[in-house]
Amino acid sequence: GINAEYGEKKAAEAAKKPKKVTVLKSNVVLDVKPWDDETDLGLMEKAVRSIVMDGLVWGDSKLVEIGFGIKKLRISTCIVDELVGLYDLEDKIQEHEDFVQSVDIVSHNKI
Repeated sequence: GINAEYGEKKAAEAAKKPKKVTVLKSNVVLDVKPWDDETDLGLMEKAVRSIVMDGLVWGDSKLVEIGFGIKKLRISTCIVDELVGLYDLEDKIQEHEDFVQSVDIVSHNKI
């Protein structure tokens, strides 16, 4: 009857609809350490923020005193876990070797 056809049609439509995929995201805070107190931290931050990856959004940042007049850049990001590999991101940051001595993950929290 009509109801059976209607039910089949609804089932077919439901099957066609894309399933809602849960996108797993993380908040990641990174410490980016310069070579020394001569390193231009403004340029270092620009270099870091110039990194573009699908699923990567840069957040706020601040300079944190390490000692001996040297500061490091602490920068937060929001990443889509399946799109952004943290090791890849660290590598990309370290490619800015004129500024960056090392990168450390301060925190990594699933959202």
